[in-house]
Amino acid sequence: MKIAVMPGDGVGKEVVPEGLKVLKEAGRKFGFSYSTTDYPFGGEYYLEKKITLPDSALKELAAHDAILFGAVGVDPRGSAQIPQGILETEILLKMRFELDQYINLRPTKLLPGVPTPLKNATARDIDMIIVRENTEGLYCQNGGFLYKNTPHEVANQIEVTTRHGVERCIRFAFEHARQMGRKKVTLVAKTNVLRYAHNLWLRAFEEVKLEYKDLATDYHHVDACTMYMVTKPQVYDVIVTTNMFGDIITDLGAAIQGGMGMAASGNINPTKKTASMFEPVHGSAPDIAGKGYANPIATFLSVAMMLDFLGQRAAATSIQQACQKVVADAKNHTRDLGGTASTSQVGDAVVAAMG
Repeated sequence: MKIAVMPGDGVGKEVVPEGLKVLKEAGRKFGFSYSTTDYPFGGEYYLEKKITLPDSALKELAAHDAILFGAVGVDPRGSAQIPQGILETEILLKMRFELDQYINLRPTKLLPGVPTPLKNATARDIDMIIVRENTEGLYCQNGGFLYKNTPHEVANQIEVTTRHGVERCIRFAFEHARQMGRKKVTLVAKTNVLRYAHNLWLRAFEEVKLEYKDLATDYHHVDACTMYMVTKPQVYDVIVTTNMFGDIITDLGAAIQGGMGMAASGNINPTKKTASMFEPVHGSAPDIAGKGYANPIATFLSVAMMLDFLGQRAAATSIQQACQKVVADAKNHTRDLGGTASTSQVGDAVVAAMG
């Protein structure tokens, strides 16, 4: 296995080394080999070199089996020197679009012992998988300005919705539901107002579901979905949704599963023709960077997702079970979970639990 490693900025430089420590233990325990290649790209690199992600590096990344990514973004004092959105569009979105990582996969599961803001909710109530379309919608940068910086300025941001993109995302959601032993797939959209793009989503969903009669299906408007995720999250098993709505509800999902430090993700090209990228979703967190108490669990769970995707399912399960065992003990809780454990302490505990 060839793995590209891009820690990025802030706490990414702290949690990714811990993730590599867990990956090394998984390789030792389950007897698989791999190689890693380091890449320096991120906000700090841009401040120094004025380079985001060159095409030459993108070609190298594509040739790997997977990318383990940390976070981009620097201290606000430095970000004043970085054009708005350039890191997100020219690093993260560029990888997603150019490598055709058309699925964003976000398991949303509350582990026993982890605090949740939902009153009376238990680990049995919060266990869903959110499948987000990752290369279309409003994030395609399809738009522009007219009469910019005048009183008559017009800004257009045009959603891109194709039958090909929608159907392959919906089909992935059903296939993944089967693979994971799930029982129901829910489409989340806004068909009553977005009557063209989301009508396409609904029609594609209604057609594809006929091929999966062993799975129950449902439809929720996105505003209802945000309410149900808080009031009765147990109604969700697998959710499939658009790029924009997926971006929003997955962060709500992170909040109810214990916070961003618990939330893993995969930006996946299911064909494996180019590299898929796996990352914790917490961002660079400049306010705590360098202090040694970022929560690395999301990174470990992202490593597990990566190994599962690459065919090392036993190793992935071992990491997941070790994380569950470790966070069940409050002495291993980092500050975001109300504890005092350090990043490296949690990493050592997970490695020990795997052994």
